[in-house]
Parts: sequence; C-alpha cells; structure tokens
Amino acid sequence: MQIIEGAGRWTPPPAGTANDWVEHLKTPDLSVGTYCIPAGGVDDQSPHTEDEVYVVTAGRARIVTPDGEAAVGPGAVIFVAAGEEHRFVDVTEDLALLVFFGPAYGSRGGVAG
Repeated sequence: MQIIEGAGRWTPPPAGTANDWVEHLKTPDLSVGTYCIPAGGVDDQSPHTEDEVYVVTAGRARIVTPDGEAAVGPGAVIFVAAGEEHRFVDVTEDLALLVFFGPAYGSRGGVAG
C-alpha cells in the first residue's frame, strides 16, 4: 500500500511554464499524476500512447476531442483513449486534474503520432 499525498491538489505552475505536471506514482502498468492549468491558461499537451483517465478535482474548463466537447468541473471523470487528440480549453477557474495512465505514462514511447 502507498498513500499518495497531494495527488490532485492544485499547484501553480513553476515560473516560466504554462502548466504543471507532477507524476506521483509509476509502476509498469499504471501511473498517477496531477496536471494543473491556471485560469486563462492554454493546454499544450499532445496525444499520449497510453489510455488515460482524468478526474477533475478543482476548477472549470471544457474538454475538446475530434468527437465533441463537454464542460467539466469538480467530480467529472473523463476517459481518453490512447492516441486520441484532446485539449482542455476555456479554463475559467484554476484546473487541477488527477490523471491515471494505463500502462504507465511514457511506457509505450511517450507521445502518439
């Protein structure tokens, strides 16, 4: 067992960076991290080679994929398949996302495409 302190908690991005990604746990089959985008910020991520699940722990935004878009806020759970283009837009409140990757983030070569 492992307790992961601070997972999903809002953390302002370091000076000079747009967003903050912190990986808290990594095993061969799973990784867990926190991704934070400040209000008014731009999500600059690329599609991943692993499946991922986002849990919104704070903030409000919209997620956009080729298949559609949806407003998200605290409690929203979002599944994004490996390789699917996706982006958080219209971040109206500091956005904190607890992120689960399966298998572990980067284990299939990092970025899809």
